[in-house]
Amino acid sequence: MENKPETLVILSPGFPANEADTACMPPQQIFVKALKEVCPGLNVIVLTFQYPFFAAEYDWYGVKVIAIGGKERGRLFRLFTWVKAWFILRKLNKENQLLGLLSFWFGECAFIGNYFGRLNNLCHYSWLLGQDAKSGNKYFRWIKPRGDSLIALSDFLAKEIKKNYGIAPLHVVPVGIDTGLFGEAPLKRDIDILGAGSLIPLKQYDVFIDALFFVKNFLPDIKAVICGKGPELEHLKIRVANYKLENNLTFAGELPHQEVLALMQRTKIFLHPSNYEGFGAVLSEALYAGAHVVSFCKPMTKNFRHHHVVKNKEEMSAEILTVLKDTKRGHDPVLMCPAQQIAKNVISLFAC
Repeated sequence: MENKPETLVILSPGFPANEADTACMPPQQIFVKALKEVCPGLNVIVLTFQYPFFAAEYDWYGVKVIAIGGKERGRLFRLFTWVKAWFILRKLNKENQLLGLLSFWFGECAFIGNYFGRLNNLCHYSWLLGQDAKSGNKYFRWIKPRGDSLIALSDFLAKEIKKNYGIAPLHVVPVGIDTGLFGEAPLKRDIDILGAGSLIPLKQYDVFIDALFFVKNFLPDIKAVICGKGPELEHLKIRVANYKLENNLTFAGELPHQEVLALMQRTKIFLHPSNYEGFGAVLSEALYAGAHVVSFCKPMTKNFRHHHVVKNKEEMSAEILTVLKDTKRGHDPVLMCPAQQIAKNVISLFAC
């Protein structure tokens, strides 16, 4: 009898197009790499529905990636993507001994993974990673999941899912970081405030700029940087000009992941003004980089040193000023969750 490789299939809306594509879903990249590290004998295959925008099979750090290339097109095109994904899963199930299926986000990947898993008696888990826990997600109605099939990224998301859908996820597994990506910290931290993320309304970078304007009244030479791209960029630039902050704030654009980590290590405060966050990986990364973090979001029930949680814009501005003026604040690394432990926690679920 032919020995089939033990295989975990990960279903995702997107995945890096190549090994140089470090800006695409860094937390998920780190998780998959950690999975290969802690389970070297496990065959991992990523089936990606929409991105990259081409259909291909390729190797990514020893992981086979099958890209359907759906290109985020709607209606019949999306149905075609689903049908193609189903047939790919059938082929993989014949050629491999499937340990199970893991879907990133509770969306189309969870929909296909759930029904394929049920039909073929395979373990399937959906990892809810952020906005998919908000009310109005049609996939909860279509799938009708049990709590033991759901993984929440944070304590906050688990509460959101229970509040919005009456289902308590049995598993909470936060985002992990790869400590090996961090270089030696510089002797001087020359960035006062750093932000990093998509420039979209949800992330509230207008609040970042308002806070910077407030702090400048007390610290005129304050230096801030925002990394990222998005539709809000021009609006934010106008706000900066209106506040006359051109000499205080730099828009760095989208940078490779490791360059963002290096900036964090030069930073005193990482400011995260998002009004909703499952568990932003940037929070963990900034804390490990030695920066203090100021945010509205508190993903885990547990408190972490150097993480300052505030309730509104006024508190945020005041807290930034307090931290910057504190000459004894310290910048030692705070490790929330190593990626290797996160990988072990997830793979342990597939002992079914």
